[in-house]
Amino acid sequence: MPLSEQFRALLNRFFRKKRKKRKTEASSSFLIFLENSRAISIAIFAITVASIVVTSFMGIKPSGFQFLPNQLATIRIVAAEDFTYQSAILTERKREQLLTEVPPVYSTDMQYFTTFSAHVNILLEAMDKFATLEQDLSASGAQSYIQEITETFNAKGNYRLSASDLTTILEFSDARTRRDLIETGLISLRESYKIGIYDKEDSNFDFGEDSVALFKTDNEVSQRRIESTDDALTMLRVALNAENVPPRVSSAFSRLFRDGVRPNFKRDETEILALRQKMLESLQPVIIRVEKGASIIEPNTRVIPEQYEQHLAYIRHLDGKDVDTIDFQLIGRALMVLAMLTAATFYIRLEDRATLLSNGRLGLLALVVVCNLALVRLCFEFGNLDQFLYDSSLSAILPYITPTALAPLIIAILMGSGPGLLTAMVVSLFSAVMFGNRLELMVMTFLASCVAIFICRNIRKRGRVVTAGFAGGLCISLFTFLYNWADGLPVATIFHQVSAAAITGLLQGVVIVGVLPILETLFKRTTNITLLELSDYNHPLLRRMQLEAPGTWHHSLMVANLAENACNAIKGNALLARVSCMFHDIGKMIKPEYFTENQLDGHNPHDEKTASFSALVIKSHVKEGVDLGLTFKLPRPIIDVIRQHHGTNLIRFFYHKAVQQAGEDESGKSKVLESTYRYDGPKPQFKESAVILLADSLEAASRSLPKVTPQSIEELVERIFKSNIDDGQLDECAITMAELAKIKESFIFTLINSLHTRIAYPGSKEQDTTSAKKTTHERKSERVEAGVGQ
Repeated sequence: MPLSEQFRALLNRFFRKKRKKRKTEASSSFLIFLENSRAISIAIFAITVASIVVTSFMGIKPSGFQFLPNQLATIRIVAAEDFTYQSAILTERKREQLLTEVPPVYSTDMQYFTTFSAHVNILLEAMDKFATLEQDLSASGAQSYIQEITETFNAKGNYRLSASDLTTILEFSDARTRRDLIETGLISLRESYKIGIYDKEDSNFDFGEDSVALFKTDNEVSQRRIESTDDALTMLRVALNAENVPPRVSSAFSRLFRDGVRPNFKRDETEILALRQKMLESLQPVIIRVEKGASIIEPNTRVIPEQYEQHLAYIRHLDGKDVDTIDFQLIGRALMVLAMLTAATFYIRLEDRATLLSNGRLGLLALVVVCNLALVRLCFEFGNLDQFLYDSSLSAILPYITPTALAPLIIAILMGSGPGLLTAMVVSLFSAVMFGNRLELMVMTFLASCVAIFICRNIRKRGRVVTAGFAGGLCISLFTFLYNWADGLPVATIFHQVSAAAITGLLQGVVIVGVLPILETLFKRTTNITLLELSDYNHPLLRRMQLEAPGTWHHSLMVANLAENACNAIKGNALLARVSCMFHDIGKMIKPEYFTENQLDGHNPHDEKTASFSALVIKSHVKEGVDLGLTFKLPRPIIDVIRQHHGTNLIRFFYHKAVQQAGEDESGKSKVLESTYRYDGPKPQFKESAVILLADSLEAASRSLPKVTPQSIEELVERIFKSNIDDGQLDECAITMAELAKIKESFIFTLINSLHTRIAYPGSKEQDTTSAKKTTHERKSERVEAGVGQ
């Protein structure tokens, strides 16, 4: 023997492991009381109501009701105490009003007058020169000279002096009179220019009659009367007429000076800015005082910027103070919760009676719902943090980071879609109430939960949970985008909300994947994911069965095939049926040689035992299977199938053997007690267990068919069904005759396709089928047919 093996043997001699004690199922009256007591159910109901009231309504502060401008308010917010705040909106509005009231400041430009005056003086010199030369010029020469003077003057400034007007001026006035008239006209123009001339047709200078304006002078800004171009021309004509010259001459001079009248008004922007700055320095911020009891936001109205600002000011005023605006409605809220949970109880009573009868299921439902609402309240309370309190864009995402699909998905996976939808309604309702009676929030979160539950139906992969959570988040994102875009919210805010909803949905899926195994263990729930993990052929029990009881293993696989197809036909849990069938006969591994499918050498230990002993060994495989299931921590549904897969059926082969050996008493009755040869039960309590009982009996009996034909299979199925129905084995499970008919059809179809014969290959030796000697298989088949209960 190698040295290593000698050393290992020595260690085993001194350090032998104690044999692990096998677990057995022991009934606990206390656990039964907790599971079935109506008092416990009422306590769960009362605690749930109280927990939801405390979680959803007590201590709610208005800091959590973060409405945005133009959003539809859903609740009334009233000031719980007096407070004042500086209104930036009203201050800005007052500032804008002051700026609009600041009058424009103007200045006058004398440049055009100076230029025009110089051109007129040059014209005057030309006229004086013409007067000295006039005696030497012919009439045509004089006219040409006047035309040249006119054109020269007009060319200097695009003026409109005509030769006829210039001739009139030269003919009817001497040099001194001309000079006096020109000086009078220039003086009149100079005064108008100093006053300021504006054009009535210019919309920038829309002044009325006798208007005044602010003018910037060298040292100060003062008010002055202003003139229009028409006023300046009028003043010019008046001044010329006052010189007592003929009207033709006066008119000619007026037409000469009309080209000198131009608007010389212009805005002095520098002075305007200085004046505005001076007025702004005197601006005082607007302080608003809100009295206790005053309404800040009214329900069913759009939140205007002033209300939004006042609400934020109120939130900041309450920062750190223990002020409550909702608790005075606590009784009404408690009644609402009571009514909602009462309605939920009726729903469970109608659609999921198993939950109402199980305190464990009720406790799971209540715990998950309350924990989910506690998480929602935690997100709500983030609104009291400084980061959210003073940043409205950040607080706007609070309703979208709440994990409202957490409880619905968990309940849907652990208990079914019906309870999951009920949970979704409860969580969505109270979350919406918590965030200010927001109907759109309730609708979008309920929709997201429904979509997630739909994706998770018949789930078999953990990754599907993450997909479902993310899909729910995308639903909220889409709904949020459409709704808030229609409400006119800023695009940046909508983007943050949409992103928060999608990320929250993804995180919900990840969290659920981690939480599910814990809840499965605590509340003894079994999901399809767990069942798939148990279906691995390398499970210690299944691997051991393959080695120690290969016949039983093959029988389990055949029963699994029958039961899975039948459960699919009646919309049952086919995966539960299949996995339960794989484990239903694990108790046979304790004494595999006592079961016909494992007797390969033709030796039958029952031939040496009494009928009662043999029946005891056969029945014991149920108890041994339950104990092994508890030892290896198999889920409760599988252990229930192990216990129920024979119901209280009679072990017919050994019962008849005992009857034959014991004979009859004087009254003609058998001396053998039938109860000794019946399984301990209980009878099947749910559909999958009933299907497995029928499939187990049928698979064992099908081995005894001498010839496999559709007719023989149909007759066998009818006989097995009739036997179990007449014996009352299906009385305690909610299975209908219509479902039994579908199960029959499925069994017949599966058996016909699995028990078909094959043709002999060319060259194979023909067996003597007429031999009177029975084979070992035939003898086993006789025992199986006589005792299908095995």
